[in-house]
Amino acid sequence: MDNLDRLESQSVYILREAYRDFKSLCMLWSIGKDSTVLLWLARKAFMGHVPFPLVHIDTSFKIPEMITYRDEIAKKWKLNMIYGQNEKAIADKQTFPDGAMDRIACCRALKSDALKNTLSGEWKRYRLNHSTGKYDIDTQTQAYTGVIVGARADEEGSRSKERYFSPRDKSSEWDVGDQPPEFWNQYKTHFPLGTHIRIHPLLDWTELNIWEYIQRENIPITDLYFDQGKGSRYRSLGCYPCTTPIQSKSTTVAEIVEELSSGALSNIAERSGRAQDKEDGGGLETLRREGYM
Repeated sequence: MDNLDRLESQSVYILREAYRDFKSLCMLWSIGKDSTVLLWLARKAFMGHVPFPLVHIDTSFKIPEMITYRDEIAKKWKLNMIYGQNEKAIADKQTFPDGAMDRIACCRALKSDALKNTLSGEWKRYRLNHSTGKYDIDTQTQAYTGVIVGARADEEGSRSKERYFSPRDKSSEWDVGDQPPEFWNQYKTHFPLGTHIRIHPLLDWTELNIWEYIQRENIPITDLYFDQGKGSRYRSLGCYPCTTPIQSKSTTVAEIVEELSSGALSNIAERSGRAQDKEDGGGLETLRREGYM
């Protein structure tokens, strides 16, 4: 097997282990390249069917093309698609774009709090109705305690401290110093009742691996990653008030692979366009300890 085959095989194995051992399981889909590769791998792992819900946290400030892409793929692949959000904060305009708080507090409200309460079922969830093509209030309110996430260790510092099966407490808070050892593909998948588990099948993948795999598998991704004639493209996707594109003329997946392989971006952090990282001391550990993705 080549390197991509080995990475694919390991990720498929972890997905199947998670499905076997966690009964209340979901996958977070941020609509970005990593979680879309993760979604593709889940379809491979389960013969074209994704046997658990896809959950998206909609801040209401996502780039519109992201939501369009989400719904197109969800309908095409017949995904069990769910979204949740912090409706009160949005309605009360308690957000950074509305001038009520800084970026970190906004992320905490619209992402961390929304994620925690969406996963627990305490806040409303909306499920895609494939008959109407619209989202209805989800009548299923069970908590999701096993959560599959498309985090990669090389993306930013706090993610490198994760395990493939990483426990959180009942409030989804992460104790970085209390993580189980993982040796030789031996993973701890049995935890005390009430433990919230994050599962990271892409932990060993690099940004280049992701794009090489997208190229090899011909995975459909949003056009936001490509230069539209302005000499810039998004390298990492988030909320539009806090995300800026990088200077790049790459218009295809092959050109992005070449750009990364050449080292042209080696001195530019992958998340350099994400303003909230800078406010969190150049990383995301504060937010991630509190449950951020």
